[in-house]
Amino acid sequence: MTYEEVVSKVREALTGVDVSSVSEHTAIQVNVTGEGEGAFYIEVQDGKVNVEPYDYFDRDVLIYASAEDIIGVAEGKVDVVNAYLTGKIVAEGDLRKAEFLKNASKEKAAAPAKKAAAKKPATKKPAAKKTTAKKAPAKKTAKK
Repeated sequence: MTYEEVVSKVREALTGVDVSSVSEHTAIQVNVTGEGEGAFYIEVQDGKVNVEPYDYFDRDVLIYASAEDIIGVAEGKVDVVNAYLTGKIVAEGDLRKAEFLKNASKEKAAAPAKKAAAKKPATKKPAAKKTTAKKAPAKKTAKK
């Protein structure tokens, strides 16, 4: 996998992620190790996620990860906290600002699916009028 493919896959995976809970500018630089090696950044600003193939010198968080692991995190297939605790991902800086990555897959899954185009309702024939037999009123008996 090439560096460009890694950046493209992460960008695609993070498109549409709800970051409305991120109240301040966040910049995360990701240094990909091994296959697809290179640096790119994930930035959250004004409620949008941007993924660009550049270093980010004034970053809040720096992450070192393999292409497979960072794509897995972005797609929600790899638990970022578990990957960090097991050493698959190394991170430094204000990790609190990277929390949206932890919830990215949950937020995408919780987003309502796009509705299919509404089908044209079938035309119905008017219902046949039902006739009911009239009931005779019940006789009342007087109590003595």
